[in-house]
Amino acid sequence: MASGRATLKAAPRESFGSRESRRLRREGLVPGVVYSGGEEARSFQVHERDTRAILTEGHALFDLEIEGSTAVPVVIKEQQLHPVRGELQHIDLQQVKLDEKIQAEVAIELEGAEDAPGSKEGGVLEHITREVTVEALPTEIPDRITIDVSHMDINDTIQLSAVTPPAGATFTADDLEEITIATLTPPRLEKELEEIEEEAALVGEEGEEVPEGEEVPEGEEVPEGEEAPAEGESPQEGGEGESGGE
Repeated sequence: MASGRATLKAAPRESFGSRESRRLRREGLVPGVVYSGGEEARSFQVHERDTRAILTEGHALFDLEIEGSTAVPVVIKEQQLHPVRGELQHIDLQQVKLDEKIQAEVAIELEGAEDAPGSKEGGVLEHITREVTVEALPTEIPDRITIDVSHMDINDTIQLSAVTPPAGATFTADDLEEITIATLTPPRLEKELEEIEEEAALVGEEGEEVPEGEEVPEGEEVPEGEEAPAEGESPQEGGEGESGGE
């Protein structure tokens, strides 16, 4: 009987080691392991594009069907990404029982940012917390939590305590007041940074001082307490050391 959930089809993996993992990745496959409480973990390989589709769509719960076995409900336990390219390198899944609560990370999305009064006044909306842990039955874990920020004015802040958890789920954080979801800061903060950068550029263009690291030519040292002669003026013009023809 179809579950109605997304299904990730995989094949058993019998060869191991870093060399084998590199070979799989070159062929567009990702190595993985599915864990199950009380049962032996099973290794599998799956097409990277199929896994990426599951991750991109944000499915918190989906079925894993390893060739030759019955599909089982799973959640993502851990995923390893390439540090530079961001490609999926390895994925760990956790088989779950549909009648037992679990904890899972759920993505937070903001909507209505462009309609917020503070944004229209030039304020900057910053998305601080992008994931939150919830506890619920596997079938009640949402794919994402969407928060409406269209009401935010400048200097407004949304804490997790102001967010209603999805039906059947609870937030696991100890102090919801301590978790900031989003802030809307005044436009002057960005303006001040721009002004500082402009001033620094002007100083660099207009300054006529001797560049740093460049020394005054030998024989033209400026005595202590005196100013350097103007450009084109002889060091002795008008000075007391002028030779006279008396």
